[in-house]
Amino acid sequence: MHEPIIDALRRGAADEALAAAREAVAAEPQDSTAQRLLASALRLSGDREGAIAAIDHAIALAPDDAGLHLERAGLLLKERQLDEAEAALAHSIGLDPNQFPAYIVQAQLALGRGDLDEAERLTRTGARIAPDHPQIAALEGTLALRRGDADRALAILSQASERFPGEPTLRHALGFAYLAKGHLAFAEQAFRKLLEGQPDSLPLRVLIADLQRRQGRPAEAADELAPLLDNPAATPALRRTVGELQLQAGRNDQARDLLFDAVTANPGDRRAVAALVEAWQRLKDTDSARAALDTLLAAHPQAVALWHARLAFEEFAGEGARAVLARWQEAMPGFVPALEAQVALHDAHDEADQAEAVARRITELQPGHARAELRVIDAELKRDPDEAINHVERLLAGADSEAARRNLRQLMGRTLDIAGQPDAAAATWAELHAEVVPQRLPLPQPSAPRTQWPEQAVLDQPAAAVVLLWGAPGSLVERVVATLANAGAPVRADRFGAQPPADLFQRYLTIDALAGGSADPAGLVAEWRAALPARGIKDGQVFDWLLWWDNAALLALRPHLPEALLLVALRDPRDMLLDWLAFGAPAPFALESPEAGAQWLAQVLGQVADLHEQDLLPHRLLRLDGIAEDPASIATALSGALQTRLPAAPRQALGPSRFPAGHWRAFAEPLGEAFKLLHPVARRLGYAAD
Repeated sequence: MHEPIIDALRRGAADEALAAAREAVAAEPQDSTAQRLLASALRLSGDREGAIAAIDHAIALAPDDAGLHLERAGLLLKERQLDEAEAALAHSIGLDPNQFPAYIVQAQLALGRGDLDEAERLTRTGARIAPDHPQIAALEGTLALRRGDADRALAILSQASERFPGEPTLRHALGFAYLAKGHLAFAEQAFRKLLEGQPDSLPLRVLIADLQRRQGRPAEAADELAPLLDNPAATPALRRTVGELQLQAGRNDQARDLLFDAVTANPGDRRAVAALVEAWQRLKDTDSARAALDTLLAAHPQAVALWHARLAFEEFAGEGARAVLARWQEAMPGFVPALEAQVALHDAHDEADQAEAVARRITELQPGHARAELRVIDAELKRDPDEAINHVERLLAGADSEAARRNLRQLMGRTLDIAGQPDAAAATWAELHAEVVPQRLPLPQPSAPRTQWPEQAVLDQPAAAVVLLWGAPGSLVERVVATLANAGAPVRADRFGAQPPADLFQRYLTIDALAGGSADPAGLVAEWRAALPARGIKDGQVFDWLLWWDNAALLALRPHLPEALLLVALRDPRDMLLDWLAFGAPAPFALESPEAGAQWLAQVLGQVADLHEQDLLPHRLLRLDGIAEDPASIATALSGALQTRLPAAPRQALGPSRFPAGHWRAFAEPLGEAFKLLHPVARRLGYAAD
């Protein structure tokens, strides 16, 4: 639907782009992308005010889309004529000064469609006419931002803003430069200054509210946006955004009401539905939730998110869930997600034949459906492993993408393992890892062993609990994280997401900097503390899931973070290597070969052994051997380690089943050289030699 608009914009066909954009908006009024393209088409046709109105409407539909806010900044550029001196300069170099506004507009439109090279070319041409013009600075700064050079953008825009303090376009772009650098308070100040001149600007208020949220002030953010909800034109997306903020602020009643309004207006909004479910669960208002969802489903029986929400208020695989599933399948016969839920219900009751039958039905409706095919293959493995291998080979032959082929080859390795062919299984998995080494993170190089450590500081007054959580690949540390999250602990997994904190535990260089003495240990810990509010931690209490661990961190933690407890998830190192090889790990580290992985594991787990034997930091080793498939046992072990009581997570929260403890012995021959590297550290950590 959008391609004709984009094509017309590229060709500069204003009338054609405008007609196509209006048609797209009419077809999908809630599509923020269509509204964004309409803004570009209006700008191309010369209607700047109409373009700003269109982008503002797009922001109302998707308030947290940062790209829309950045594009709006570009649309604020006005076609200002040059003064006499600038016009004279243009004539002197053979350029038409009357074309300057066109260069500015065309550069902004190129930015809007992501054509950075064209935007840069046009900006350079405009700069030949008026090199010191504020609009040139705004474009140059925005280009630097789009290319990921926040430092250059900040330098350009700061200098230009000092020269032209009343230029809103520059201040707008400067706010985004501060944002890119992580200077949230300065960004908020820049946008707040703009809001003083535009008090009715929804986009500016949304930007400010998001900055308040990211600084750990969700209540202020909700209050910032609340007045906008009095407008009858307030979109469901805006109500959802404010509802989510109220939820983060702990105002569960207000959150529930706003989110219910958002879901009623747009029952297909999965994010709003998920937040509403959380609000009801916090309020322990199960009966009201069931009644409200039943009413919504009566009006919207095809709304998948509502069915998932309705199931959330029944005991997993209980009779109530069975009844809801029956209603769902009656409303949407042959709908694969409903059938998937039916398979899970049968599996929970050990109804293997029924589960397999439903899984086969899914593969008929959707050939190649990964989970259903896997369920069928699991059944075949129990009856006839050779049949299962043939099944996977047929799927591989029909795979239509490299991603599908990789998934099926990983499954083939598991199938070969169960069929009693560990050599072929290990070779298959090792080949898969070797193929993607260039796209993976390099393994952090461990620091050299040391015997001298700074004194361990002693707490002189109570402090918020700080738990640093880590497990090497294959430790199944993610199941510990799932258990903590289920219990409502302030566990942070953002180091593994798209926007990780830029602190000492994220940067590989920290290891060498601390070990070599070039880092300021106190400053690194202060930096870590300062980032907590932006990560949603208001009181300092946090379970921080680390990407890596190295004992060099003790140089900062022992003297400057005495309240820290290190919790290390652990299994037999040889089982860890096998799990990493077969299933991967949350941290996408490169595994060049089983031997390379074993050598690295031996080093990092050797540091864990040093830490444990010498008690270098308050810590707990959480051994998951033999309990990794049992949520209750994990919760019990974790409760003992933390001296508290935690509930068990639902089994499905732990993810698919993994190998049983000791399964490494089945691979003693094909992985013998790798395991030989791990035997010494395994013995140090208390595991048998063979």
